[in-house]
Amino acid sequence: MSQRRQAAGYAHLVVSNNQRVKRAQIIDAAKEVLATQGLAACTARAVADASPLTKSAIHYYFRDIDEIVDEAMAGHVDAMLANLRHVADQAEPDERLWRVVETYLATFAEQPDAAFLWFEYWLAASRRAALDRPAAMLEKMLALLAEVSSSEEIAHQVLSWLLGTIVQQHVRPRPIDDLRDELARLTS
Repeated sequence: MSQRRQAAGYAHLVVSNNQRVKRAQIIDAAKEVLATQGLAACTARAVADASPLTKSAIHYYFRDIDEIVDEAMAGHVDAMLANLRHVADQAEPDERLWRVVETYLATFAEQPDAAFLWFEYWLAASRRAALDRPAAMLEKMLALLAEVSSSEEIAHQVLSWLLGTIVQQHVRPRPIDDLRDELARLTS
């Protein structure tokens, strides 16, 4: 392995502020590519085209495109979690779970490709036997749901229900009141 490739592989361990900025630019560009064009389109060339950096810089700061995608997807999930947490914090205690669920569903209704991106990412990570990052993202979502429902068991049930519901809502949308009733039955 060349010294440069070896350095690139370890760039994420000890980085200067300048390197941190460049990595953030690459991740932001990848987030944009993923959100607008999907996982298959997220190549080093596409990320470079969406950023102020070159393709060789992309390869310098990251081992491979999978590392970039992992970071970008984590960024998308963290942004969604921050929004859901804000919604939960603004709701009355007995409405927190529903408000989080309603916002979650609205996010995917407004951005249906985001659900497909999430499922594509899971499949791609599974195929490369690298499920640590997707599992960590799921754990964060479960932790939030457990917090707003006061139950880990309900959190697991709700997350499974949500994952199925976002797909079903894309194929055959149901009124939000029907979904609220279904959730109430599930969590009672």
